[in-house]
Formats: sequence, C-alpha cells, structure tokens
Amino acid sequence: MVRRGKKQLTKEEKQKLKEQYIEQFINMVDKYDKIILVEADNVRSKQMSDIRKALRGKAELLMGKNTMIKKAIKTMTVDEEKKYQALAEKAKNIAKVGDLLKEVRDIVLANKVGAPAKQGSISPVEVIIPAGNTGLEPTKTSFFQALNINTKITKGTVEIIKEHQLLKIGDKVGNSEAALLQMLGIKPFQYGLGLAHIYDNGAVYSPKVLDLTDELMEQKVRDAVNNVAAIGLETGLPNEASVPHSVANTFKSLLAIAASTEFSFKQAEKVKEFLKDPSKFAVATAPTTATTTTVVEETKPESEEEEEEDAFGGLF
Repeated sequence: MVRRGKKQLTKEEKQKLKEQYIEQFINMVDKYDKIILVEADNVRSKQMSDIRKALRGKAELLMGKNTMIKKAIKTMTVDEEKKYQALAEKAKNIAKVGDLLKEVRDIVLANKVGAPAKQGSISPVEVIIPAGNTGLEPTKTSFFQALNINTKITKGTVEIIKEHQLLKIGDKVGNSEAALLQMLGIKPFQYGLGLAHIYDNGAVYSPKVLDLTDELMEQKVRDAVNNVAAIGLETGLPNEASVPHSVANTFKSLLAIAASTEFSFKQAEKVKEFLKDPSKFAVATAPTTATTTTVVEETKPESEEEEEEDAFGGLF
C-alpha cells in the first residue's frame, strides 16, 4: 500500500501565500486602533479553534510567525511604519486581537486547557501533591520514595501523609515527577494564549493596565499627592500639595505661641478663654446633653400612642 504525502507547495505558491498574509495583516492594522499581542506557546489547533469561536463577533484573531509580522510591517508606507513600529519591537510568536480590550482579554484568558507534565518541560507553576489516599497499590511506593514523599499503607493503598511540593516555577520536569503525576491523574499545567502587550492608538503598554479601576486610580493619585506633599514638607520646598499642610502647621504653631504668651489674635482668643477657665468648656457642652435627653423623653409618648393606634389597625 502506497502512502501519499502532502502536496508540496511550489516557490510561487508559497510567495503568494506570504503576500496574502501581509495584505491581511496591513488591513487588520488599519482597521483596528486597539490590538492585543498574545503569545501562543503549547496551544493546540482545537484549542485555537475554540478561542476563535468565543471571539466571534467581538474580535478577529490573526496568527503569524514573528518574522512574517516584521516583514509585513516593513512593507508598510513610511507613515504607517512610524505609526506601528512599536509592533515590530514586541513581535514574538504573537497573534493580534482587536477591539473590546477587557472583554477580549477575559475570553482569551478563560480558554485554557489542562495539560500533563511531560519529561523535559519547564514548570510554569508550583506543583503541590495534596495529602490523602492515592488509591494506588503498595507496589507503587518506590515512586514516592524516589521523590522523598512520606507515605503509609492504609487499607491496602498508598496514602500521602502530608502535602509535598513537587515542582517549583522554572524547575525541569524529570522522569519520576512526570510518571508520578500521570499515575495520580494530575494535569498541573494549563496552556493558552498569554497576554504580552497592548497596542492602543500608537501606545504600547502592559496588559496589567486593563486591571486598573477608577477606585484604584483615585487611590494611586491620592498616594502620589501625599508623597509630593511629604517631599515638599521634608525638604522645605513648597508645592501645591504641601501648601495646605504648611498653612495648617503654621496656624497650629501660632496657636501654641498665643496659648503660652500674651500674644493673641482673633482666632486664638476663644482658645485662650478656655485655657484660662476650663469650666466654661464644661458649661458649653452641658446644654447639648440636656437638650438631647429632653428630645428623647418627649418622643417616647408619641411612639407609645402610635403603637396603640397600630394595635387596633388604625380603626379609631
């Protein structure tokens, strides 16, 4: 039986496909002002198809090698190249996704598929083996011993005494780790499109910017203003943020001077009167308490009458 291979494309056909890709790339860049650059490592064709379906009606997905994307940018006009030259600097096995940045970001990140840890791969996450019964036969204890995992035999099965960190971020998966995870049915890795950069009307920034909310931005501005004010107060160089604090501190200093000397001014006179005769302060606060008590006592009969009316359903 003769097995037929795939038809080999001619040089002219390959060149035509490249030209079509470049034209499609330029059209998409002209169409969208906002582009998400994503890394596509260890993403299978079925998973990519699911992502395309989820993005349908919201964004377009165009995959391409970094060399092809750079070549496409070089074919642009001078004005276009200036406008989009930031894309060439960030191109690294990337795809481009259009508008609705936050919604598209959530869809892209949600489409991840669990994958087993293969020997020789680099762990992108920490892998922890949980404590508990594994359901494995006692003959499998050698795998746990090789990895220094404490176990015991319970009702004819292997039980892990306490959780064990099997892999750290950046560790290389060995044969023993891969075999153990496969036996336990654990798929520790998740692969999908990873957000690399955001292109927005000529500016390129980190995807973390999409997580910023109005409340968080307001808090960051407040913190920045407080820091500017603190620098101005500490160095003695006034600025718009530190002037209110300087005025308040100066007023407190003037009050302290007026309280300890014969010097006085309009705003300090009331404070000096209280310091000379503290009983005036007690007298000034007493009527407030009495008034509050009187109001509470006067409202009690009204509430009792209302309760009586409610008891008869408002018939009388």
